[in-house]
Amino acid sequence: MNQSYDFVIVGAGISGAALAYYLKKSGIGRVLLVERGELASGGTGKSAAIVRQHYSTRLMARLAKRSVDIFRGMPGELGADGGYRGVGYAFLISDENAEVARKNLAMQQQVGINTSWLAADMAASRFPWLNMDRVVGVGFEPEGGYADPVQSVEAYVGAFKKLGGEVRTRMPCRGVLRSGDRITGISTDHGVINAGTVVNAAGPWAPALARLAGVPIEMRSIREQDTVWEGRTGRDLPPHSISNTLDAIYIRPQGDRRYVVGRGFPKEYEEVDENNYKETPDDDFIAEVQKRLEHRIPPLQGAKLIHAYTALYDVTPDWYPYVGPRADVKSYVDFSGGSGHGFKIAPGIAEELAAWLVTGKVAEDFKQLSYDRIAQKRLFVQSYGGNRG
Repeated sequence: MNQSYDFVIVGAGISGAALAYYLKKSGIGRVLLVERGELASGGTGKSAAIVRQHYSTRLMARLAKRSVDIFRGMPGELGADGGYRGVGYAFLISDENAEVARKNLAMQQQVGINTSWLAADMAASRFPWLNMDRVVGVGFEPEGGYADPVQSVEAYVGAFKKLGGEVRTRMPCRGVLRSGDRITGISTDHGVINAGTVVNAAGPWAPALARLAGVPIEMRSIREQDTVWEGRTGRDLPPHSISNTLDAIYIRPQGDRRYVVGRGFPKEYEEVDENNYKETPDDDFIAEVQKRLEHRIPPLQGAKLIHAYTALYDVTPDWYPYVGPRADVKSYVDFSGGSGHGFKIAPGIAEELAAWLVTGKVAEDFKQLSYDRIAQKRLFVQSYGGNRG
């Protein structure tokens, strides 16, 4: 068996799968995608998978816009449906963040995003299921909504394999090989795999993987809890995905009157060991989410709890991902640190990252996503925390 590849990507979540596809599409000869478990078995598979474009920087807004276009076009591009449903996305705006929200909406419109401010009276009429308490406006994206995280990964991997890409699941990476300042491959239980470039797309496990080669990554693993609720029949229920900083919850439909509901910013973040953390949700968390949900969406009062689970966020100091090559080591690429919003922007990032790796050309704003920004102290600064969820 030939154990030499142009690129070896470690981690088959949305980031690794999308990048593998775009590298092969760009004409790279030998690309291997390695996963210690099954496809999307890490953070991606438990993502709330809200699709939205509401960001406070032009970089993230344009990447989110491109990602929405990609999600919408997956059946034609990849030959498989990624589960995207353009049911719309609503961002509830309070008086405290109204000024900043207006500026962000204007910037997003300049980027080409179809988004608008709905005044309180219009929102009350359009969203009869919404408790308008303290809501002064709603930012609404018709193309927002949600996708299926597992279907999206499977769609990318299927298209990648059709182009000749190779995938190996249930193959943990036991070591990252280094010669001087250059990464040369990985080691597994099945032997050494040589690589022209190794891509670290291991999500919360990215720092541990990088340490195998003496490469630093500043990142925290944060325990994230989510719930799934089923509304009663015969009620007017919300069809949209919703971000709600007033009550610090996010909501996204699953179909069949079911909704994924979790806590958004502002909230306390619990840092954990990614290999040893409480994997069942807390009773007080479930009760608090239910209280906030029923307050904001009265038709969901008396909703039935269907499921509750925990996931992990791979959180960077500025909540923006690490993407691209870095100055301190050669033949190594970061693609991790989604910080809870990585799923929705991963397709756009992967497409642009592949072009960077293949051509060597990169936009200056995109280049700032490199881990080099930590040493350079050029962290991104967000206008308000609503972008984190």
